[in-house]
Amino acid sequence: MASAREMRLRIRSVKNISQVTRALETVSASKVRKAIAAVTATRPYATKAWQVLKHVAQQPGRESLHPLLAERANVNNALVVVITGDRGLAGAYNSNVIRFVASRFDNHPVPVKYIAVGRKGRDLLIRRRKNVIADFSNLPPAPAFADVSAIGRLAVDEFMKGEVDEVYLVYTDFVNMARQVTTVKKLLPLELVGEGLVEDFGGQHNGPQAAYEYEPEMNEILDEIIPRFTALQVYQAVLESLASEHAARMIAMRNATDNAKELVGELQLAYNKIRQQTITNDILDIVGGAEALAAK
Repeated sequence: MASAREMRLRIRSVKNISQVTRALETVSASKVRKAIAAVTATRPYATKAWQVLKHVAQQPGRESLHPLLAERANVNNALVVVITGDRGLAGAYNSNVIRFVASRFDNHPVPVKYIAVGRKGRDLLIRRRKNVIADFSNLPPAPAFADVSAIGRLAVDEFMKGEVDEVYLVYTDFVNMARQVTTVKKLLPLELVGEGLVEDFGGQHNGPQAAYEYEPEMNEILDEIIPRFTALQVYQAVLESLASEHAARMIAMRNATDNAKELVGELQLAYNKIRQQTITNDILDIVGGAEALAAK
């Protein structure tokens, strides 16, 4: 059985840890509010950009409008952009993303290359001996579009050069504070059928469709808007993942603080029992000594 001194040291250690986890919870709560505001602020622009792009690309002969819209007959290689965090202490946030990637792409019919966004994801992918061709770590706490545009440009360049024939984006979609969902989205060639970014960003499909007049020519617009919109999807995914990471860390630190409080209570109870036993033993020794003196 541990001594009273050892129990006091354990209690002090757990209390110190609970102070750290409580501070991290407070910091994450502040950061997640800012991250949610950033996610919400980008959605109107992303929705409108998607509507314009969809209208342009639905014109006859979409495959000939731009190379990024054309499906390739033979798919020989795939590229996956994986977005995780740079730090831990966020529960299963980072490991969930990598497990999802493994379940989705370990048995992919063609070889897969990876672009890692976030140090934790990079380390886990390398540990699994994946082909990581680029690493984007240590992004700013509140990244701007310019901070992540290089990720989209790299994906576009790999696709345009024919190094890969498909590009996927894996990130964590922020639903609410208690729910974050790991999601995969086909980034290139750009898909304009089925569920797209309008649904993801809260856009509506009901009602009359907007009519657009384009200046300059349609091809010039596509050359500008499609690569930029590809980078915008990556930027939005980074913001969603950042909000999800802070929410996961806040919940993990809250649980850690609650567990520390519970553990302190259990240790305090055990410490009180040890003290009680020690006092009882001392009293018995005193009584035994007194009886021995009286017997003389």
